Formats: sequence, structure tokens, C-alpha cells
Amino acid sequence: MVQPILGVTADFFGKTRLMNLCVLVMALATLVCAVASDFWLLVAMRIAAGLVAGGVFPVAMALIGDLVPIHQRQVAIARLLGVALTANVLGASIAGIIGDLMGWRAVFGVLGLFSLAVALTAFFAFRNITLPKPPPFNRAAVIANFRDILADPRAKACFGAVFLEAIFIHGLFPYIGLLLQSIGEFRASIAGLLIACFAVGGIGYSLMVPALAGRVAERKLMLAGGAVAGSCLALISLHFPWPVQAVVYAAFGCGFYLLHSCIQVHVTDLSQTARGAAASLHSSSFYMGQALGPVIYGFGFAHGGPEPTIVFGALVVLGVGFMCSRLLRRRT
Repeated sequence: MVQPILGVTADFFGKTRLMNLCVLVMALATLVCAVASDFWLLVAMRIAAGLVAGGVFPVAMALIGDLVPIHQRQVAIARLLGVALTANVLGASIAGIIGDLMGWRAVFGVLGLFSLAVALTAFFAFRNITLPKPPPFNRAAVIANFRDILADPRAKACFGAVFLEAIFIHGLFPYIGLLLQSIGEFRASIAGLLIACFAVGGIGYSLMVPALAGRVAERKLMLAGGAVAGSCLALISLHFPWPVQAVVYAAFGCGFYLLHSCIQVHVTDLSQTARGAAASLHSSSFYMGQALGPVIYGFGFAHGGPEPTIVFGALVVLGVGFMCSRLLRRRT
């Protein structure tokens, strides 16, 4: 819910300045968690870190829109995704190792110090980037920017697509352990492995995209992404042994990010003057879908069964890929 506020702040306060500030707040909140002696202080610091976390990746995507020409933007966004996904996989693994060896406080301490180092490094690195001076804050300009974004026909397709993606793709993740139990696999580590394979598939996409961009039409990439992601989601409903599912989840991640990154390119093109706001609306739509997804899957599992519910989700994802391929066209 705080995403649009952060997006507007990025447009008027400055994207690099906001990113630096958000990383710094996350670092300090995480360090407080490492020494917290009160449960509610721990909760408050996690909420604070969560509130500012949305001022990093979406704003970085908007910053790419400012710095990179449209015909090179998909490769740049794919590299950003590759870095983020690699961090997701490594972060969870490293945190687990630190937690086993030194306890949970050490996890917060190490990650807090690392984030603080990143904030300081970025402060000096961003000083070398030349960007237009952000305009002074003006409430009328904020309203006009949001109207301009939503007036673009692609906006509804972009925000609606990522909302549905989040519901029917990421909404399944909380139930992976439950689905594994249906084939007699009760190890939580295997559920974590399958989620990691999804991220690895996204990293694979980020490595492939330089060869794909410019050689394959964007419309075909979105169709392929929706088809691969939808097909893999349908395969999950067949309850294969977990080694086979690991391959399916890797392909699932590759298909999802193939479609998702194409949508993100259009998000960065919705406005030339309010990319922060456009990226924040994109992220807000995605996170709302991510929050709603487990509820929808839970209802479907309880009333229709896992298999029909997952197959329905697969059909929706396939439809999203088809819809995006028809509705999303770059400005000429």
C-alpha cells in the first residue's frame, strides 16, 4: 500500500537519493533487530524495513527507464532481475548457514552491516550519475502524473497482468509443502529447493535475454513466457516426484520472468516524467495479487481440490501471456 507514496517521492525527491535513504533505513532497522530485547520492538523494526523496501527495486527499475534507451531496456531490466534473484537465492542460503552456526541475532547483524556497507557505497557511486534535477513537489503535478499514467491504454494491461501473475503464480508458493506431502515428501528443505529452482530459472532467463532481445519479437516472447509458465503450472498439478518438479519449477521461473520482464519494459515507458509513480503502481498491483493469491488458492483447494484449482491458474496465466501479446505495443 505504501508503494505509490514511494514512487511519487522518487519522482520529486530524486530516485538515487530515495534508494540510498531506503537502504540506509533498512540497514539500521535490521541492526536494531540484532540487539532487540523486546518482541514488539522486533516487530516494529521489521515493519519499518518492509515499508521502505519498496523504495529500492521498483525505483531501480524506474531509474533504468531514465538511463537506458527503450530498445536496450529489456536487457538492462533482465540484468537487474538476475542480480535480485541471485541475491534471493544466496541470501536465504547464507542466512540459514549463519543462523545454524551463530543464531538468529547474527543473521540480522551480518545482513544489517552488509546493507549499511551497500548504502555507503551507493552514496558515492550514484554521485557519478548525471540525472535531470527533479521538479519541486506539487500536488497538482502528482495528480496529473497519475492521470497521465492511467490514460495510457497499456497501464490497465500491465497492472492487471502482474496482479493476475502474482495471484496464480506466487500465490501457489505457500502450498508447495502441502503439495509435496501428497506424494509422501515431508522435508521442508525440498519445498525450499523448489522455490530456489524457480529463482534459478529466472537467473537463466536473465542470461538468455541478450541473445533473445532484438532477434525475437516482443510479442512472441510474451506468448512464449505465458505458454511456458502456464504449462509448468499445469504440470505441477500432476504431482511428479520432486526431482522432476525441480526441473519443472526452473522452467516455470524462466517462463514467468520472460513474460514479466516484457511487462516491466512497458511499465517504464508509461510516463517520461513520472516513472517512479508508474513503477510503484506496478509493484503495488503485484504485491496485492501476491497477498490475495494464497487466499484464492486456499479456497480453491478446500472446495474444488488442488488439481482443478492449479489447472485453472495455469489457464489464467496462459491467457495473461496472450492478452499481453495483443495489447502491449511500444509507442512509436
